[in-house]
Amino acid sequence: MNKYKETFGVDISKDVFDVYGTLSGHNQYKNDESGFVKFLKELPDTALVVMEATGYYHYRLAQFLYKNKIVVSVVNPLSIKRFIQMKLAKVKTDKSDAKSICDYALINAVPIYNALTDVQSECLQLFRLLDVYLKHRTATKNKLHGEETLGIPSRYVYRSLKRNKKHLDKEISAIELKLLSLIKQEQQEQLTLLRTVPGIGQKTALFLIVITDGFSKFEHAAQLCSYVGITPTIRESGSSVKGRSRISKVGNRKLRNLLFLCSFNACKHNKACRELYERIVNKGKSKKVALIAVANKLIKQCFAIAKSGRAYDETYVSVLLK
Repeated sequence: MNKYKETFGVDISKDVFDVYGTLSGHNQYKNDESGFVKFLKELPDTALVVMEATGYYHYRLAQFLYKNKIVVSVVNPLSIKRFIQMKLAKVKTDKSDAKSICDYALINAVPIYNALTDVQSECLQLFRLLDVYLKHRTATKNKLHGEETLGIPSRYVYRSLKRNKKHLDKEISAIELKLLSLIKQEQQEQLTLLRTVPGIGQKTALFLIVITDGFSKFEHAAQLCSYVGITPTIRESGSSVKGRSRISKVGNRKLRNLLFLCSFNACKHNKACRELYERIVNKGKSKKVALIAVANKLIKQCFAIAKSGRAYDETYVSVLLK
């Protein structure tokens, strides 16, 4: 039974957000401070407000409501999409989406939102910017290589690309230093512990701490593995459909890529990961499958160490992961 007096589904966009309440029906508000305040005044006691994770747009409203002691839930947009498809809905508008989010919350257990601290918020913004700059730098490097293969590259183009790469190198280094200083303010001990895991680099350790809120957002390592998107999915039906097992990829792509890169180093220096890799390859599985299993193992090791508060130890960590 729903313990809230009224449940609200929110479909939010750049300029407005549509709201559908179980008792009050549909309303629309401006996506700014005045709209937030107006919506807050109309909320009853013990209300639940549910919205999709829509990047930048949902964040301000979720933070505002949380700080005003309103129970908020931010759900995966893919879950809402699948729910709407299941209903075979023929109409798709902001109003109908708000109602669908409300309906979803009434029949499903939705996660309760916990606001980010100022440090966590800044770290996430820095990681997004870092990701953008890294992609730009890779594109610049590729362009430089392309110009060089011409044999007679334009001096102006070549120098411009060199200046751009130099600028990006400088910005990337500055962001990484800022991230490190912010994490050290609140999670220095945890950062030090994670760095003891063979194969886990500083960037991956920083990212793990930021997106897991110091591993407090997850109760079990399996939940974190699912969030990252490296848990296997199985496609089998009757006797005719025997699909290959694949990773779900429904999760944090950036962290998944970082952990996959870490798995190469872990296979050399992390005893448990090396043994796992060799065991899977010896069974005839592909090296990629083995590396994904190693990435999964790394997550479990990091989770165990973060929760126990003890540095990595080859003999102790195996006990933690049982």
